[in-house]
Amino acid sequence: MQTRSIELELNGKTCSRTVPVTQTLASLLREGFGLSTSISCGEGNCGTCSVLVDGQPVRSCLMLAVQASGRAVKSLEGLADQLPRLQKAFSENHAIQCGFCAPGFMIAAASLLCSNPKPCEAEIREAIKGHLCRCSGYSGFVSAILDAAQE
Repeated sequence: MQTRSIELELNGKTCSRTVPVTQTLASLLREGFGLSTSISCGEGNCGTCSVLVDGQPVRSCLMLAVQASGRAVKSLEGLADQLPRLQKAFSENHAIQCGFCAPGFMIAAASLLCSNPKPCEAEIREAIKGHLCRCSGYSGFVSAILDAAQE
């Protein structure tokens, strides 16, 4: 199996690994670093595995770990400064039922609020449009992100 050495900034810390060239970023984050990045569809359809790469939301199941070399990657664990207000807003607005899709929605919300601290409903719907939730309606997520933006 062909491997390659990579170096990336992960949640603010420089990390090095030797990885198989076919390993996905999602797999590296989960298996190589023990992070909570979820993997659901493995095809980029659901958004559950989303992380921030250089500040932009990316489906980590579609990105190879070698493509993250030299880049800044933030998983849910790297959003410690934003998580309390997002978690509170998601809980108060009943946005999450089973919780499986929550990491992807929180990544999308954090990315949106960093670039646009006061988004309107249409902007929120655009930011979360690539995320699937099978348990709840999307109105709870929209309300939660609107509430988080008010704090």
